[in-house]
Amino acid sequence: MAQIIYGYVRVSSKDQNEARQIDAMIKWGVDKKYIYVDKKSGKDFERSEYKKMLKKVRKGDLIVVQSIDRLGRNYNDILEQWALITRRKQADIVVIDMPLLDTREKANDLTGRFIADLVLQILSYVAQTEREFIKKRQKEGIEAAKARGVKFGKNKQPLPDDFFSVKARCDNGELSLRGGAKRLGMPYSTFYKYYNEMKNSL
Repeated sequence: MAQIIYGYVRVSSKDQNEARQIDAMIKWGVDKKYIYVDKKSGKDFERSEYKKMLKKVRKGDLIVVQSIDRLGRNYNDILEQWALITRRKQADIVVIDMPLLDTREKANDLTGRFIADLVLQILSYVAQTEREFIKKRQKEGIEAAKARGVKFGKNKQPLPDDFFSVKARCDNGELSLRGGAKRLGMPYSTFYKYYNEMKNSL
């Protein structure tokens, strides 16, 4: 049976444009009829188009994504899906923006499934370390804010896990404050309040 090359595209919300990713897929050589697009957060793999694509993937097929974060945000989940695709289904994966994440075997070349798996494990370790660092910074930020008299009422919701990573992106201009609030699913006024409290505390 001939190999089918699938393209997987994900944007976080319905108002984001997926055209750039689709163009990259077509340029890479993916037929548009085999491109699956989800407009949903990458926090898990409960996505209709991804599941639809996965059901069609057979041994020897190939899945192409533009970058690893388009596949997902949680590296433990990515590792699980990676194993499902490459081991259980015996298909391959190519990540366009990271050539080492290419599980295809190449003659006289060390890159392939082994190297791709190794790189993914390293990325997973880095992501876990970053999560722990963010939690530590969050704790330090809250303690510093409390020391300055900022009140965190008992009934207030805890900050999202990735609050500090989004805050950092707002700090360096990658995201606007409104964009940061939207990414976290927080009301702008709430995000703005905590953003300023944390900024003044750190």
